[in-house]
Amino acid sequence: MSLDRFAPAVFVFLWSTGWVVAKYAALHSEPFTFLSIRYALSALAFLAFCLASRAQWPKSRTTWLRAVYSGFFLHGFYLAGLWWAIANGVPAGISGIIAALQPLLTAMAAPFLVGERLQQTQKLGLVFGFIGIAIAISPKLLDPATSDLTHAALPLAINLIAMGSVTYGTLYQKKHLQSGDLRSIATLQYVGALFLTLPLSLIFEHQQFDGTAQAFSALIWSVFGLSMGGVGLLLYLIRRGQVSRAASLIYLMPPAVAFEAFIAFGEPLTVPLILGTVIVVVGVYLTNRKAVERRRPVEA
Repeated sequence: MSLDRFAPAVFVFLWSTGWVVAKYAALHSEPFTFLSIRYALSALAFLAFCLASRAQWPKSRTTWLRAVYSGFFLHGFYLAGLWWAIANGVPAGISGIIAALQPLLTAMAAPFLVGERLQQTQKLGLVFGFIGIAIAISPKLLDPATSDLTHAALPLAINLIAMGSVTYGTLYQKKHLQSGDLRSIATLQYVGALFLTLPLSLIFEHQQFDGTAQAFSALIWSVFGLSMGGVGLLLYLIRRGQVSRAASLIYLMPPAVAFEAFIAFGEPLTVPLILGTVIVVVGVYLTNRKAVERRRPVEA
């Protein structure tokens, strides 16, 4: 079985665990501090992997700078903004619907930035995915606790900007880093992410990390499961196919997180969640399925 066949499913699982890890990490560390440690260790882990596997490094300074620059947006600003927003009053349900905007943003920007055109069935799939997400998290959106968000205007704005950041980073990756060794590129991208989160940690936080077993467990999974596994697969999927197809997998994250929370924390599964998940799966299928070309009969 080739990597192309099972990579999307593995990516969805690994990426979705990031929300669970964030829940644990928030109890043991400040967000920018945790992310700075994660990015530093991820860069070192990828560097060791590159040296052990004799990865090829970019030959031009331009490619080095592009890799660092893309990491600033794809990893650094995205997670820094997302974690800070949630820590400062944005409910998880609202953050989930904002996250579901990424595939639509990617599909709308792709024709202008990378010259990628979607078929009608793929466009329909993106719309299905967004509708499914809205249904799945509707109970949280209607919760009285989320009805007044005026106090969270700035965090909401940061959350939206963070989603725009990962969208831009994804498209930039597709356009400017389509060739080269993904192992060395990923190493440089985490350096770029660290360039953002480390100053934020030093300026706005007290570098609090309690060093408990739970904190280190979250950190280890963040480095190897998410940064190396999940992000590595995301870069692979972006390179192998349409960037909009890769982004459409983000639709599966909130439902996947809900099922993981049901297993890990006993959180209930609602009817809208189950119905919305079914619609999301249909949408992702339509977006990712390959067009069937009708062959004309060869004339004698």
